[in-house]
Amino acid sequence: MLADRVGIDAFGVGEHHRRDFAITAPEVVLAAIAARTERIRLGTAVTVLSSDDPVRVYERFATLDAVSNGRAEVTLGRGSFTESFPLFGFDLADYERLFEEKLDLFAELVQERPVTWRGTIRPPLENADVYPKTASGLRVWIGVGGTPQSVVRAARYGFGLMLAIIGGAPERFAPYAELYRRALAELGTPSLPIGVHAPGFVADTDDEAAELLFPYFKEQRDRIGAERGWPPTSRDQFEGEIAHGAVFAGSPQTVAEKIARTVRTLGLDRFDLKYANGAMPHEHLMHAIELYGTEVVPRVRELLT
Repeated sequence: MLADRVGIDAFGVGEHHRRDFAITAPEVVLAAIAARTERIRLGTAVTVLSSDDPVRVYERFATLDAVSNGRAEVTLGRGSFTESFPLFGFDLADYERLFEEKLDLFAELVQERPVTWRGTIRPPLENADVYPKTASGLRVWIGVGGTPQSVVRAARYGFGLMLAIIGGAPERFAPYAELYRRALAELGTPSLPIGVHAPGFVADTDDEAAELLFPYFKEQRDRIGAERGWPPTSRDQFEGEIAHGAVFAGSPQTVAEKIARTVRTLGLDRFDLKYANGAMPHEHLMHAIELYGTEVVPRVRELLT
């Protein structure tokens, strides 16, 4: 796989249950990728835990970890789309309770010891041992859209914090990163990683990146916005997001400098670029991956050194 060959550290796929997204079963896709790669970490962005079963989620990712020789990770979230709730028979009125209780159970499962657990959303477990076990534990992140309660919850369960920044200036998330560190300290938990997941695109020049990305970015945003009551995305708004907001698009140098600024400002351990935005042509996506691995990543590391 190209991303593995050019030195990118991790690759993630989302979980969606609607016509305009391709992947409904991320673990199957990730297992296929694992068979064709050697070093790159493989995970989700995100797994919608609220409408899944925590035991099955653990089992699938522990299996993926074995298939990939310890390269699996999972980002758990409530999801920004809600199609999975009626599809799998869950009531959106239980949105918060489903995530909180299922996350509580998942936190027990990843300890990889017999679990006794009781809640209100599923039958209890009594000294239940779940298989397979992993060689060195499963890396877990919590995807957070930007509420203090979600940040503190990630700290309370001892999972990494993945901030999803899809609009606005990245620096506005600095208080959440600081809250997470403070919560970990108050809980007596060792330092845990903080990451950012944000949209972007890399091309040979800034102008080319904007021209290639804009029509697909706008089409996707406007389609989703029509469902959620957002106004159509203008070219000025798009360029504003590139210049000062959450879109990391441009030449390798431009994207690297913006990533490095964001890493410094928020004190990040990880940055995930959502490089596919809408139905962009495959050749553009492959070129973006190649530029990201061969030029952006080395430049970011140089700037941060």
